[in-house]
Amino acid sequence: MDRLQEHRCASEYVKGRDPLLAASLVKANLRLVVKIARGYCRSQSDIRDLIQEGNLGLIHAVERFDPDRGVKLSSYAAWWIRAYILKYTIDNWRLVKTGTTRAQRRLFFALQKERSKLEGRGIQADPREIAATLSVKEQEVTAMLERIAAGETSLDAPRRFGEWDLGNNLGDALSASSTLQPDVQVEHAELTHKVRRNLKAFGDRLHGRDREIFRRRLLNEDPVTLETLAIRFGVTRERTRQLEARLKSRIRTHLEQELGDSLESTRISA
Repeated sequence: MDRLQEHRCASEYVKGRDPLLAASLVKANLRLVVKIARGYCRSQSDIRDLIQEGNLGLIHAVERFDPDRGVKLSSYAAWWIRAYILKYTIDNWRLVKTGTTRAQRRLFFALQKERSKLEGRGIQADPREIAATLSVKEQEVTAMLERIAAGETSLDAPRRFGEWDLGNNLGDALSASSTLQPDVQVEHAELTHKVRRNLKAFGDRLHGRDREIFRRRLLNEDPVTLETLAIRFGVTRERTRQLEARLKSRIRTHLEQELGDSLESTRISA
């Protein structure tokens, strides 16, 4: 497809969004995808995946292409093809993603290149020099070097050599705490909701000093002091403490009657 045909086809596609026109533009630039993909291929087994990702970038470019800007589709599409291929490369370089930020992605693809340039000029390619060249932080360079150099270990690997048949693998040693499991979190949230609902119902039935202590001491994020309540009640501080302790005991009894054994996972400080 020559430049005139490309412009005519792209203009008609912009107006009508005919999928056949889009397919024609994509087919006319498939060789470009293969050429770019080969430049990022580390092994022959990767080429098909890279071409597939590059094709997705080409399709995206066709969708966004504006023929009236005077730019060839191939020039515009090359940017999107590389972007899709680079993203795929980063996501599949390791089981753990290597480049998750803009600075990390820049380091991932430019680190070795800049290191070779510095060494070719007789400059020691330490993290500080590389960071200054790429305009990133030194600690990010150090972290990326460690990520690239580090290997990966399967969670199914034995904790000790020769223990494949004993079931002692690394995954067993990394099991999560039960408190972090989803079912435990949901159960805890439901119990917390029940406790709050019962406390509210209990508090609505209180009167006088008990109601004052309950609202201003036990359920207040910024509780008043016992001395403040003692002055308000016209009694000693010790008498106010006794009233509070009695009220806590009543709350404990009420919750045990309402919630039963499930109350064991909660605590009410006495």
